Amino acid sequence: MDERRIRALAICVFHHNGKILVNEFRDPVSQQICFRPVGGGIEFGETSAEAIVREVQEELGLSVTDLRLLGTLESLFVYNGKPGHEIVQVYDATFADPGTYERAQIHGHESDGAPFIIRWHDSASFSEHGPLVPKGLHELLKSAGLLV
Repeated sequence: MDERRIRALAICVFHHNGKILVNEFRDPVSQQICFRPVGGGIEFGETSAEAIVREVQEELGLSVTDLRLLGTLESLFVYNGKPGHEIVQVYDATFADPGTYERAQIHGHESDGAPFIIRWHDSASFSEHGPLVPKGLHELLKSAGLLV
């Protein structure tokens, strides 16, 4: 990641029965566990909504409908010992296949081929020591009624 670049990002919160779908990961330097919804960078000439559709298809092989913009967050953070800066468009959406909601976990692949697993988590999963990122996302989802 270029330390001097502001990255435009879109993430999508799929919610079901008071839970959201997130990837759990660990910062290699600080060893802090964090949780983040599915999404990725917005490419030049692409809207943030188009980025969500593309990212979910590329990473999970799934289609989405009913995209709804929940808000925008600005995220200043340190990951892997390096500073980062992102402008994050936060969406809610529905999986086109209703059977997806019955799966306890979904296997995906990053653009570099690295595998990851996303799982359903409720509000109790997130804490100061294991935060939902980017900062401000938990509060945004609570105000939207998607997390208690």
